[in-house]
Amino acid sequence: VQLQASGGGLVQAGGSLRLSCAASGSILRVNAMGWFRQAPGKQRELVALHTTGTMLTDDSTAYADSVKGRFTISRDNAKNTVYLQMNSLKPEDTAVYFCHAQISDSPWDSHDYWGQGTQVTVSS
Repeated sequence: VQLQASGGGLVQAGGSLRLSCAASGSILRVNAMGWFRQAPGKQRELVALHTTGTMLTDDSTAYADSVKGRFTISRDNAKNTVYLQMNSLKPEDTAVYFCHAQISDSPWDSHDYWGQGTQVTVSS
C-alpha cells in the first residue's frame, strides 16, 4: 500500500489550502485515514482523523483542539482518498503534514501506513 499526498504550499495568514492523500495497492478495507503534522523541534501531532464506521456505527471524525472550526477532513471512499481543507490558516499551522492510514489487506490483519510529508508554510 502506498499513500500519495499533495497540496501543500505557502500561504498568507488567513488563507486556505487543501491537502489530498490517495491510498493505492492491496486494500480490503480502509479503517481510518488522517493527517498528522510536525513542526520544527516539536513532536508529531494528530491534526484530524476520519474513521470508517461499522455495521453499527457511522463514520466519525476527530480534530485537534487547535484546528477545530478551521479544518475539515473528508473522505472519498470510492477513491480511497482523504482531504484536509484548511481555512483561516495561522503561522502556527506551519509544519510538515503527513497522511496516515490504517488499512486491512486481509480479514485478519491491518497495518499503519504513512505518506510522504508535504510542507505547509503560513506567513504572517
